[in-house]
Amino acid sequence: MKLLILKLVLLYSAFQICNSQIVNVESLRRASDSSKWTGSTALDLGLIKNTNSIFRITNRIRVQYNTENNLFLFINDINLQKIETSSFVNRGIQHLRYNRKLKKRINLEAFAQSQYDAISDIKFRGLLGIGPRFKLSKNKKFRYYLGTLLMYEHEEASESAIDILKDVRGSTYFSCSLYPLENLSIVSTTYYQPLLKQFSDFRISNETSIAFRILENLAFKTTFIYNFDTNPIVNIPKTQYELTNGLIYSFD
Repeated sequence: MKLLILKLVLLYSAFQICNSQIVNVESLRRASDSSKWTGSTALDLGLIKNTNSIFRITNRIRVQYNTENNLFLFINDINLQKIETSSFVNRGIQHLRYNRKLKKRINLEAFAQSQYDAISDIKFRGLLGIGPRFKLSKNKKFRYYLGTLLMYEHEEASESAIDILKDVRGSTYFSCSLYPLENLSIVSTTYYQPLLKQFSDFRISNETSIAFRILENLAFKTTFIYNFDTNPIVNIPKTQYELTNGLIYSFD
């Protein structure tokens, strides 16, 4: 049992307050100018038995296909944790994104996303978005990007008494990817998403990840996520954050 607990801590240690409501696609893009198929997967299974039975499964899959002018990216992220028969974490995100190169430094990107998150009281959230993505700079040591999109949002709360929300939001993000060493990468992305009909209703999110490559396709990764929502669903805190450590396997 001690060995199992140690394995859980090493593979996916968790000080988790809540999940990100905004998917940081930048941290999941794979810089690849030649390979058409790239991706990564992470899986954590755990069972702990003491005064209660605790079951946990987390899975993240990213698959990317790119050509000279097109990029397709699919993300599937699932996290389920149970004590006996009660779920205290139950969330999932499926995200599909398409990029089309228009000019050397300008892409058009569109995305669709479905999401559920019991902690954030989200029964279902559907997003559709489109807009330009600008490459501000790029070399072997660093990359900077800016995106400005419009997105349609459909949101249903777990409580049936809360009205279904249908709104249009802006989504502006700034992303930087740094590679100070051959086996070290730092990716940080900040999102700002205001409601177009009421700019005082907005969300801010930042995700910063540090990855250290252990083997050719295996890396240790630490990620900090911060979210702020001025108008969350009833009884949900405005500020949420998450700190995780884990192993990630990538392929190309």
